Formats: sequence, structure tokens, C-alpha cells
Amino acid sequence: MTCTVADLLVERLIAWGVDTIFGLPGDGIDGLFEALRTHQKDVRFIQVRHEEAAAFAACGYAKYTGRLGVCLATSGPGGIHLLNGLYDAKCDGQPVLAITGHTFHDLIGMHYQQDVDLDKLFIDVAAFNQRVMGPAHVHNVVDEAIKTALARRTVSHITVPKDIQEWIADDSHRSSANVNRHSADLYAAPHSVPPQDALRRAAALINEGDKIAILAGRGCLGARDEVLQLAEQAGAPIIKPLLGKAVVPDDSEYTTGGIGLLGTAPSQEALQECDTLVIAGSCFPYMEFYPKPGQAKGIQIDVDPARIGLRFNVDVGLIGDCRTVLRALLPMIDRKKKRRFLETAQDRMKDWRGLMKERGTRGDMPMKPQVVTYHLNKLLDDDAIVSADSGTIATWSARYIDIRGSMQFSLSGSLATMANGLPYSVGAAVAHPKRQVVCIVGDGGFTMLMGELATLVKYQLPVKVIIIKNNVLGMIKWEQVVLEGNPQFGVELQPIDFEAYAKACGAGGFTVDHPKDIERVLKAALQHPGPAVVQAVVDPNEPPMPGKVTTKQAMHFAKALARGEKDRWEIIKTVAEDKVREVI
Repeated sequence: MTCTVADLLVERLIAWGVDTIFGLPGDGIDGLFEALRTHQKDVRFIQVRHEEAAAFAACGYAKYTGRLGVCLATSGPGGIHLLNGLYDAKCDGQPVLAITGHTFHDLIGMHYQQDVDLDKLFIDVAAFNQRVMGPAHVHNVVDEAIKTALARRTVSHITVPKDIQEWIADDSHRSSANVNRHSADLYAAPHSVPPQDALRRAAALINEGDKIAILAGRGCLGARDEVLQLAEQAGAPIIKPLLGKAVVPDDSEYTTGGIGLLGTAPSQEALQECDTLVIAGSCFPYMEFYPKPGQAKGIQIDVDPARIGLRFNVDVGLIGDCRTVLRALLPMIDRKKKRRFLETAQDRMKDWRGLMKERGTRGDMPMKPQVVTYHLNKLLDDDAIVSADSGTIATWSARYIDIRGSMQFSLSGSLATMANGLPYSVGAAVAHPKRQVVCIVGDGGFTMLMGELATLVKYQLPVKVIIIKNNVLGMIKWEQVVLEGNPQFGVELQPIDFEAYAKACGAGGFTVDHPKDIERVLKAALQHPGPAVVQAVVDPNEPPMPGKVTTKQAMHFAKALARGEKDRWEIIKTVAEDKVREVI
């Protein structure tokens, strides 16, 4: 059989252990698709309905496996469509390889059909970004692209002109400098240990501090035991940025849960009161939630030296992966005898959990969105994979989905894009076919890429999609009202019957709008064989209030109501029932 450039590329991916590629066909990648067809025993192609979903699915695959995610798109518009999902991977530090087609090699730049300069288009999003120039170039490019994506935890991009994909693989055009088989399909992961002097200085700060707090982000996802041990020895509460939600179980006595607008009051109070902060594997962006400058000493652990001191003016930086660094640091940490700071945080968390239960079990109508996630939480497997979308959905998921066992959880962190939740679940279900996969989305985020429900049906991926339907872009509405002090505008959505849509796609469809029915309907959906959608109709006026309301937020809220927010009396009633009367 004749071997082509496309064959060489696919075979090199297989040599690297790539077993799944997400994408959409197009004439600009016909050669690559023929190679995928002839190698389909060794690598799966998952057809999505939109290239953006391919990039999101590859990012989700990387997040839930720790391996390289791969997506494929045609030239021109296909490559353009990948970008949002690829920026999501870049912003959240996930290794993803994007492969695109290009127009004919001798018509590039000649205004030919679908001639988009993808080399330039991807220059910002991709750390490695190269065009394949011929058969002798393939191995070198694929190897370097994959090594760069893995080493820098980011995006790499390869583009292959349409005709070059079908060139015969021979060495007739190999340069004398390009020695055949010189490049290795091997990635050696770093496991560096900081210098002993830096470790001793970090340990001294922790040992001298009275009120230690730990901010444990996604870099600690493989260091649960070490983070818990540090919390025990230092008497320190563990605060979890959302990408680090699965670092430790939410029922741990050491964690105060999330931070930020969708976090908990005890986490915010711990950061406001600590005198020493350990930032481990986190680049949590909202600087207003960190201790005030001069309030606390800081130690930061990160694999990237450029991240040290980015958000908080730390005193010691420790470079390396969190598990390795913490293992080296822990023997130097004295166990705190005075543990009042941790005990105070624990007492506050008891009150917070009581408040969350009270709000999550409300029986009034319209049904409150947190009622949905509160009851869903009780029905999840201990190894479930949960993907959430951006917006108010992130709040209800962060506060009411409790990590336990080997559960995994993610969403679009730094980019905070809408529409990631459903394609993330595609990647999760393909990677982990025996685990429960649940997607929690809003009606706004779902409708952006709702065609991916057909992807679930086509491949019989038993993902359960929980749509919290309020017919409004909820987070944007509350940002207009609370953060800006303006009445809502341009956020209302045309209602869609998602149960009917699900059934039309061949999935299970369910609707629930009353708290007394929620657990029954969720159980039926979770037990449905194959993909299923639950349309949970909820109150659009239930605000995702911060754990602690600031005076500025309160003033803006009152200002918006005074200026004519059309639902102001329902909003006032809802907020009052949520026991945050101070905002009105």
C-alpha cells in the first residue's frame, strides 16, 4: 500500500499513544481522513457537529485523563471555528494538539477558496505552530508539537496543505541536514525539587505563622494526600479555586470550599484573616479576594516560574509540581498546637452548610435553581465526572455538588466561556466509558452547541445533561444589576422545549418544574440507558449572591432596582427570602 504524508502523520500520532481525535470532515483534510479510515483500528475519530465542540472535547479529554487531547478541522472556516475551544485549553493549561488542513501549497496567499492564513491565525493561541512542508518534515513537526503541548501544558497547531497530505512518503526531497529518524516519540516529564534553602525558608514562614491558609488549585489535583497532610500539620483551612474543586473532598474537615463570587463566606473570611498564605498550583485571577498587601506572608508552589508572585506578593517561590514539592516540604513543617484559626473556619463551615441545605431544600415556586443541584448531588456516583458550563450554573454547581471519592469536576476556568459543558462531557464519556458523566448547563450555554446532543446519541455516550432553564442569560443579568447598577437588557431568551428537542435527537427527555418532583425525575434520567436531558424549569429571579455581599454591590443592586428593573419586586422578595436583606 502506498504511504502518504497523511499516513505518516496519523501513524506518528499513534506511536505517541493518541487513540482519539475529535473533529469534523472537510475537503481541506480529505487526505487526513483517508489515513484515519485506514488506521481506524488504532485511532478513533469522533465526529462532532461543530469544530468549536471538537476543541472543547479535546480540552475536556485532556482535563479528565491528563493526556494529550487532539482535534481536527478543515482549512479556512474549520480552523477558525476551533479557536474558542483552543483558547480554553490554553487558559486552563491543558495539552491539546490542533490539526488543520490548508489550501493547495502553491495557492496559499493567492486568494483561493477558503485560503485563510492559519499559520498567522494560530500564532497567539499555539505555543508550537507549524506548516508541514513535505514527507520528511512530518515526524519532526508532530514530535515537537506534542512535546511542546505536554511540556508547556498548552496548545500546539499543525497545518497541512491539502495536496501535501496526499504526497507519497519518500526521501526524495529530504535535506542532507535532516537525518532520518533523528526525532524521538518520547516525553520525559519534569519532577523538580526546589533547593533546600528555599524549602527551609518556606517551612519557617509556615511554622512561624499563627493563621495559615492554603489556596489549592488545579495543580494540586494529583496531590490530595499531601495537601491534606499540610492542612493537618499547619492547622490550615484549604480554600479551593473552582478548577481545584476536586483536590480534596468537600466533606473534609479541612476545607472551606470555593472562593470568589461563587465561593463560600468561610473561605473569604479565612483569606481576610490569615497571616500566612500558601498558594499551591493556583493562578486564581481575582486579586480582590486575596489578603490585602502587607497582611500575610506568602509561599507559592507552581511549575511555571513566571506565575510566582503574579497575583500575590509572595515571599518564597517553590518551582515544581505540587505533589513533589509538598513531599519535600512536609517533613520540615511542625504540627501546630494552637488550632483556633482552623477551628473557627470549621465552625463557620457548619453554619454555611446549614444555610446551603436550607436553600437547597426550598419548596416554594417557581423552583429555585439550587434545588436542582442540591438533589442531583445526592444521586451522583462516587467516581462521577461532572462538567459545568459558565454563568450562574457555575455557582449552583460549585456550591451544591460535593466532591467525594474519585469524582472529577471541571468547567472553563480562566476563559470562562459559555458552551464548554456539553462538549467537555463528550470528551469525558469517550475517555471513561464506564463512569457516570453528568453535564450541568444553562439554557444559554446549551443552545450554543446543542447539536452535540446528536453526537452523544450517535456514539451512544450515556451522558446525562441537566439544563437549568430560566429563559435568561442569568449571570449577565446579575452582572448588569449588581456590578453595574443597571436594569437588565438584552438577556432574555426565547424559550425552547428541550425535552422535545432531546427526543427528536433520539435521547431521553424529561421535564421538571416542581421541587417535589425533582428527585424522582433526576433518578429516572440517571437510570435512562443512553444519553438523556433533564429540562429543569427554575426561577429567573434567584440571584447567585456572593458568599459575602460588599457595600458597593449592595449599592449597585439598590440603584438598579430604583432605576426600573422590571422584576424588582420579585427580586426583592427572592433576595429577602435568601436572608441577605442588607443588599436592599
